[in-house]
Amino acid sequence: MRQFALLALSVIAVTLLTHSPLTARTPLDKQESENKKPRVVILATGGTIAGAATSSTQASYKPGVLSIEQILKTVPEIEKIAQLKGIQVSNIASQNMEEGIWLELWRTIDNLFTHDLCDGVVITHGTDIMEESAYFLNLTVRHSRPVVITGAMRASTSLSPDGPFNLFNAVALAASPNAQNRGVMVVMNDYILSADDVTKTNTVNTDAFECPNFGPLGYMRGGTPLFFRESRQTHTASSIFNLKGLTSLPKTDIVYAYAFSSDIAINALIDASTDGVVIAGVGHGNYNKAIAAAMERGSSKGVAFIRSSRILGGGVDLSAEDYDSRWPVSFNKSPQKARILLMLSLTLTKDPKEIQKFFMEY
Repeated sequence: MRQFALLALSVIAVTLLTHSPLTARTPLDKQESENKKPRVVILATGGTIAGAATSSTQASYKPGVLSIEQILKTVPEIEKIAQLKGIQVSNIASQNMEEGIWLELWRTIDNLFTHDLCDGVVITHGTDIMEESAYFLNLTVRHSRPVVITGAMRASTSLSPDGPFNLFNAVALAASPNAQNRGVMVVMNDYILSADDVTKTNTVNTDAFECPNFGPLGYMRGGTPLFFRESRQTHTASSIFNLKGLTSLPKTDIVYAYAFSSDIAINALIDASTDGVVIAGVGHGNYNKAIAAAMERGSSKGVAFIRSSRILGGGVDLSAEDYDSRWPVSFNKSPQKARILLMLSLTLTKDPKEIQKFFMEY
């Protein structure tokens, strides 16, 4: 993966700095920028938006089949709103997302913005892990320019694919001056959704994404974003999390609570030297005596724990039953997002009180 990352960055640098329409601007270029369309780079990772089936009505399909060049040909209208450059980062089903691809996305976006090679970035992505990739980048891309993630619930060969319009909206949003300083955003089914709250709530319908705690940031109409709220969580340019120099991330996992939960899974993770575990608790982040005993054991071995909830909305706050400051609570973060914030928190500290501060802020 490291070799892949270095090769990809080399290709990006050569492409963008030589013959690409997104060549780094000179002072004269900047003077003429008002007469130019915004520069948007599309980073393709695969997913349903790049998927194909053998017929237009077949429900099952193979994800990650089309290249970004093939996808762009399905939406010729977006060339009217932005100068476009497509980069194929990967072509996978998002359930196969890897740490190395996350780090490659971060490095590429950081390079593009640091060297003023584009005004905004769009990522095409599978929907299964979309919310997790969005939140990871929301915490680590320390720039104010827009990063927009989109995908599809129907394959490109479908009778009525949703991918083309989602991509059009995503590019229009990334090209909009009003998208600055709003954190990483997800655009699906016309809605603009914040990375800190978005989650997938339906396995098959096109209206599959929501912000269950705070609602959408806004929506797209005719290629124009209409905002009616903003995220008040710390993100992107204001984030403390810095990945420079990191080649791997702390290992964090999730344990799901349920009626008479077994401690086998949590003890196996502790014995496998995990760095942190998020408890996807019942109700207000609760768990039984077996898991509680395992948490005591894990704590003695230096494992960090977070109390989260398997419930869609409401989160877990400081009024949780039997609150113990040794086990920080996730607030409105889902278990999968709590895992990402814990992962990044552990790059800076193992102090549960400091980790709790991160969960209150981000």
